[in-house]
Amino acid sequence: MAVPFGANARPIILGIVGDSAAGKTTLSHGIAQILGPERVSVLCTDDYHRYNRRQRKELGITPLNPACNYLDIMGQHLRLLRAGEAILKPHYDHTRGDFGPPQYIVPRPFLIVEGLLGMYRQEMRDIYSVSVFLGPPEELRRRWKIRRDTVRRGYSEAEVLRELEVREHDSAAYIRPQQEHADIVVSFYPGAASRDGWDGDAHLNVRLTLHGTLPHPDLSEVIAEDRSNCVRATLGRERGRAVEYLEIDGSIPDDAASALESCILGHLDACGAAPLADLGLYSGPLVQHSHPLALTQLLLAYHLLRAKRREEIEI
Repeated sequence: MAVPFGANARPIILGIVGDSAAGKTTLSHGIAQILGPERVSVLCTDDYHRYNRRQRKELGITPLNPACNYLDIMGQHLRLLRAGEAILKPHYDHTRGDFGPPQYIVPRPFLIVEGLLGMYRQEMRDIYSVSVFLGPPEELRRRWKIRRDTVRRGYSEAEVLRELEVREHDSAAYIRPQQEHADIVVSFYPGAASRDGWDGDAHLNVRLTLHGTLPHPDLSEVIAEDRSNCVRATLGRERGRAVEYLEIDGSIPDDAASALESCILGHLDACGAAPLADLGLYSGPLVQHSHPLALTQLLLAYHLLRAKRREEIEI
């Protein structure tokens, strides 16, 4: 049963942008678990494609191209949801490569918006309380995309490789530049345990680029006490702006990961968080757990809950 949400109440909105198979859905699923699935609505911006798979092939256009999407309708729907209004949105079925019946979306206390072009326009960026860009190394993303599209979407490996080649221009032109507008850039990458053959996603490291557009929690004490050397925080500059880099190794021991998880949870009010074992899950050949993924999900949930508290105080 959904938690009652007052009429015209304004949801806190998280925008997650990244290229195809960058891990957007995996990341957002764990965040919803922390916040409570009944308190979260999810909107996929892929639903606003202008053409189906057959039409795109005939026209020679990729879904990464803004001209292949109804960005104006997407922006309008985001404004309505932010105002607490329900919407009737289109629905794109990736398995069939075609559109299905429209879906009725009612805003809940939290809204996760995930997709390819969610930060392409300023009007979209203005909607988000927290904005995230997922940018794994291209070789890793390609491996994820081949695995996903062959297993779940009915493509052959040759078809996926050909599609990746066709899409590269639009990825560089329209998708990757959006990271400049993110509060946090999340980059999973292979550590020493997963480099050979690019296997073992459970051992992927994560590098979080934290921009000063958000007040990040102070993790310095628990990092200083970490004897595993699997958690590191450094300062830097990107495009003239000061940033903090938080790196977490995939080989982090359970006790060190638990200490960091507890530190982040200590910054949160009671939020109905799921047991930590339910976080950091991803699907490969098997469902597995990743400490860096779980910690990333907790950090993003922290920012959403902080934004919720701040808005309640202002009201």
